[in-house]
Amino acid sequence: MAESKVRKAAAPKPAAKKAAVKPKKPESQLAMVRRARRINRELAELYPYAHPELDFDNPFQLLVATVLSAQTTDLRVNQTTPALFAKYPTPEDMAAAVPEELEELIRPTGFFRNKAKSLLGLSTALRDEFGGEVPGRLEDLVTLPGVGRKTANVVLGNAFGVPGITVDTHFGRLARRFGWTAEEDPVKVEAAVAAIFPTSEWTMLSHRVVFHGRRVCHAQKPACGACPVAGLCPSYGVGVTDPEKAAGLLKYELAGKPGQRLRPPADFPGEAAARADAVAHDGRVADLATADGEGDAA
Repeated sequence: MAESKVRKAAAPKPAAKKAAVKPKKPESQLAMVRRARRINRELAELYPYAHPELDFDNPFQLLVATVLSAQTTDLRVNQTTPALFAKYPTPEDMAAAVPEELEELIRPTGFFRNKAKSLLGLSTALRDEFGGEVPGRLEDLVTLPGVGRKTANVVLGNAFGVPGITVDTHFGRLARRFGWTAEEDPVKVEAAVAAIFPTSEWTMLSHRVVFHGRRVCHAQKPACGACPVAGLCPSYGVGVTDPEKAAGLLKYELAGKPGQRLRPPADFPGEAAARADAVAHDGRVADLATADGEGDAA
């Protein structure tokens, strides 16, 4: 009798039932739009000075610089274009360039033969079809050799004040990380983001997102722990979350270092990038500053 009581007392209790975990509801379109616009407002406070990081004085210079920026850094382009524009200041001058001489001037930007072909083609088209002037319409710009929607939107937004969304590698990456779209194709990314934001915001939104991609939300090691919009980002955690380690990943003016422009706007908080005053023995422009390592392909 005693033994049965002991056995009964020692019998294991049935396991308590675990509370069912409710699956997280997917974000509604309205909630996503509200979150996206809040991210834009936060980035506007962080980068009130956001601007194109290519040096230019007129629409032709911006067009050429943007074509050269494919698969290289804006700093490298900015180090290359002073000599280029000194020799070929107008579309007429560049259209008449000796291909080999043009190639040598733009060699530091990489893919110089293809880029020289594009520059000769677009300059000739500007001379022959547009009276030597850069057109202010997207449908005209994209007919120029080497000019796609990204390049056209850069020129329209920053030389003509026509709103446009510039989908480069940085913008596309952040648009997906922010959950604004899952699209990979730049044209589809542009359309998806355009549906979220007012037209008046498109150009500055592009600058802010690209600035953030270059300075904080990098391709390989995002500085999540130092990101001011981390609380609004569904991709938080894909990068370094430790605040101290993340702070060490910040770039350009956020890290107290120069940006990519040699001639930045007067209200830019960082120093100008290192000027290319030294020339390497082979005649190429010396790379005097550390760039972000990711090209801005069109």
